[in-house]
Amino acid sequence: MKIDAWLKDHERLDDLHRNGYRIIQDPKGFCFGADAVLLSGFARVRKGENVLDMGTGTGIIPILLEARTEGAHFTGLEIQEESVDMARRSVAFNALEDKIDIVFGDIKQAGARFGKQVFDVVTSNPPYMNAGGGLQNAMDTKAVARHEILCTLEEIIAQTAEVLRVGGRFYMVHRPHRLADIFVMLRVYKLEPKRLRMVHSYEGKAPSMVLVEAAKGGRPFLKVDAPLVIYRQNGEYTQEIMDIYYGDGKA
Repeated sequence: MKIDAWLKDHERLDDLHRNGYRIIQDPKGFCFGADAVLLSGFARVRKGENVLDMGTGTGIIPILLEARTEGAHFTGLEIQEESVDMARRSVAFNALEDKIDIVFGDIKQAGARFGKQVFDVVTSNPPYMNAGGGLQNAMDTKAVARHEILCTLEEIIAQTAEVLRVGGRFYMVHRPHRLADIFVMLRVYKLEPKRLRMVHSYEGKAPSMVLVEAAKGGRPFLKVDAPLVIYRQNGEYTQEIMDIYYGDGKA
């Protein structure tokens, strides 16, 4: 089948530089960014584990995690029908139907949908901004991805605590200014912060993202990793970023 047969109007097929995988995206909608790729590099998925990605969008994180790890199965949960459709077509294009399921549904109903304590790992690249703030179209695809319109930080963490097994791990990428909220909510729902890594665009600049790992029922002890720097001073990617984006084989 020709590539064009997989695509709808305005869509494109992007190379993920992993296992020959590609992903369908609509540049007029919300396309994945560096945060999703960095989260896939930060998350640790062991052989045989089952993974849920909350708010999977077009399926970027399950596809990258399948390429990078030896996890048994990956599920992406997404409420926007257009994104679900693209994600399912990307899974089929890469012949990953046996490894990845894309589920249409609401994050707020994850526990009811999947059951309690059924996943070893949960990941999320959630909306970073509170709802409001002069939004022109609150149900626009980009607005839903960026603002807490359809779910809040607390709702994501609460549902993660329901579906995650005791000892299971939660991985999230967010903005540093929400870090106090993140830590408070994690502990409210018995998810203990275990690892943190700040992401900086350039060395010496303030961090633009934060990567967080939490363990369900874990004991208090937080490890702070060395900062992750995206660009050298000349604007080229650092070697670590090159390895995350273009590394070969399973992590």
